[in-house]
Amino acid sequence: MKKSFALICVLFLCIHLVHGQDDDIFGLDSRAKSKTRKSQSNIGNVFRNAIGNFSFEVFSGGSFHTNKMGFNSSSPSLYPIRQFQNPDVPQSVNPGDTLTFARSSFAIPINAAIKLNFFNTLTLGAGYGREFGQMANLRSGDLEFQFQQPSYTLDRAFGSIGLVLYDARKRAKFLQWKYKAFDSNNLMMQSEKNQRIRQIYPWRFVAESEFGNVYMRKNFDPSINTDNQSFFNIALRIEKEFSEYTRFFVKTGAEFRNYNFQTEIQEEFQTIGQNLFFAQFGLSISLPSTKRCKVPGCGVVMKHLHGGVEYRGSSIWQQQNRRVGQWY
Repeated sequence: MKKSFALICVLFLCIHLVHGQDDDIFGLDSRAKSKTRKSQSNIGNVFRNAIGNFSFEVFSGGSFHTNKMGFNSSSPSLYPIRQFQNPDVPQSVNPGDTLTFARSSFAIPINAAIKLNFFNTLTLGAGYGREFGQMANLRSGDLEFQFQQPSYTLDRAFGSIGLVLYDARKRAKFLQWKYKAFDSNNLMMQSEKNQRIRQIYPWRFVAESEFGNVYMRKNFDPSINTDNQSFFNIALRIEKEFSEYTRFFVKTGAEFRNYNFQTEIQEEFQTIGQNLFFAQFGLSISLPSTKRCKVPGCGVVMKHLHGGVEYRGSSIWQQQNRRVGQWY
């Protein structure tokens, strides 16, 4: 009996020693922490946790825009209206006549933005972009409202707000609700639920809106008033994650803005309503809150701890906590 008790004590001591050695290999701490530090200093830890919520993105694409003007003037002769099949024939618009001029064209935007993530539910951002577009003369029947330039270039300064509609966290909650119909003792269905929740779900769907001002760099007509030209748009954004820090996204939506065509009669102007229907794609990169591991001899490629501080073992382009089949 005494020998058995002594043997058990020796075994327990050996297991404890082996476990103690596994806790720190090359300074690697394998014990899980509920609140992992990102830096040794308190200020550094706060800074690291904060910058992890910021991301930078660039995106471009194309847009189809429609332009419409409801024309009504007491002095129509002051406006560049001609018969587009016979430009030399004088226009025959009488004062007080109401006409609708319309035409469509294309544009190419290039944008860059910074985003701030709030609890993976709401995003706020700001950005700047440039748009290169065509502006065809507007037509109404056989009449044409002529502009001096067939193209334009403008800059866009904008803010943005986004609401996350569906992502991996919301999917996990949905699966939890869906499998409530099965008894907790139903091991097969509970196992299926857990496996589906643990799957990597790389997609995120966001309802997004941008709002701001446009600034003409190359105007399609000098009579266009370039002061306080505001715009807003609404879009659906679909993201696919490459890793925790990088993602590719596409978004489609509509943007609305107005231009005022003004002659020497300051009290009178004609409003051109421009509606853009766009499809854009881009790349978003989050600032890594976890530093890259540089401990000599440590070849761990997943997130891990050294002295209670979390490090990552892979580049931001790779999944940090990879699963089977994701190592190469």
